[in-house]
Amino acid sequence: MNRAILSMSGVLALSACSMEPKYVQPTPAVPSSWPVGDAYLRASEAALPSVGYRAVFRDPKLLALIDRALANNQDIRLALANVVIARGQLRVQRAQQLPRIDASAAATFSDNGTARTNNVNAGGGTNESYSVDAGLSAFEIDLFGRLRSLSKAALNEYLGTEAAVRAARLSLVAETASAYLTLATDRSLLAIAIDTEISAQRSVDLTGARLSGGVAPRTELRQAETILAQARADRADLITLVAQDRNALQLLVGAPVEEADLPASIESVDGLLSELPAGLDSRVLLRRPDVIQAEYQLKAENARIGAARAAFFPTISITGLAGLASNALSALFTGGAFNWSAGVNASLPIFDGGANRGNLTTAQGQRDAAVATYQKTIQSAFRDVSDALARRGTIGDKFTAQADLAASAQDSFTLTEARYRQGIDSFLESLDAQRTLYSARRALASAYLARADNLVQLYRALGSDI
Repeated sequence: MNRAILSMSGVLALSACSMEPKYVQPTPAVPSSWPVGDAYLRASEAALPSVGYRAVFRDPKLLALIDRALANNQDIRLALANVVIARGQLRVQRAQQLPRIDASAAATFSDNGTARTNNVNAGGGTNESYSVDAGLSAFEIDLFGRLRSLSKAALNEYLGTEAAVRAARLSLVAETASAYLTLATDRSLLAIAIDTEISAQRSVDLTGARLSGGVAPRTELRQAETILAQARADRADLITLVAQDRNALQLLVGAPVEEADLPASIESVDGLLSELPAGLDSRVLLRRPDVIQAEYQLKAENARIGAARAAFFPTISITGLAGLASNALSALFTGGAFNWSAGVNASLPIFDGGANRGNLTTAQGQRDAAVATYQKTIQSAFRDVSDALARRGTIGDKFTAQADLAASAQDSFTLTEARYRQGIDSFLESLDAQRTLYSARRALASAYLARADNLVQLYRALGSDI
């Protein structure tokens, strides 16, 4: 018995080698710093660190909606369920490295050659046997690291699913913020359409009165009515868009959203989003959840190569049984009733039709594909940030220009309308000024949205902490 145990211990001690190739993290195929130039921020401002969403979004209403979305959103729940599944698969795979020990007990009674369990014959000549056993069956000794490689692959896939949860949370925060800002902008556009409709109605009333007095031609009335009709059509469309924006926000939040939770306008949100601070180079992208997930997948594929290589070598498994057996229940737990047995089996693949070679080639190909996916993920992340930075470098100038345009258009319309009422300017000039003002106000609202949403996209592209 002692010799058998020593022999098993010696075999187990040999199971320390691994057939896995050494994992080397690929060098990211992106520059070490963000691009610079006229379209970009200064280099000292361009390297952005990872920050939490509470440092970027300071609107209390938006923060409350983000917190509710993180708690209720079904995509997050799905990602968390995938983590639970991966954790269970990891436990199953790790269990393969440990011996499975089962215990059993049996009592058998026989009479005239007919065996019955748990049934004693009333007649004479009954044979009884009792046994209690504990044993392990077909426990594979992991000499060449096959099971360890599979366990490592399962571990990295589990860690990858945890990174996927972070990616889902990051996307949810950004999408909720974008939906909130879009709703705020459409509410501003709706207010502009209503203001323009009221102003256009005054113009129509005035022109109609001048037409009745023989001062204005019918063409001026029809021209005035075109602005009114356009504003009414835009108002109807924007009422629909605001309702759809609210539906989209409720879907992200995963619960009804009350009116008190919503922004009044994009102007009311302006100033409640913070600039991202400077401080890190492009290697910060290695902290993006999708990049982390891609690297864990690469590590998992690398581990599977070790398992495929180990399949070329012998498989050794052991079985063992120790227990007590007796023909009398009263003598079952005596020293003379003890018995044991042990066995070792070894198998070596001699001819498998190339299956092992094919499995190894497949594992190597999947590893190479994972390397390409990892590099592409980093490159895509770099482009996302570069595009957002390029927009950030010019968005301030565009917003200032749009604000100046709106102010000039407002002043021009005020002056032109006054001159028209006094009979100095033609109605066509007043009409053009009104159209220009309407367009300028709409463009300014869109500029507010572009400036705010650019910060959201920067937050998302950098893979910031949440």
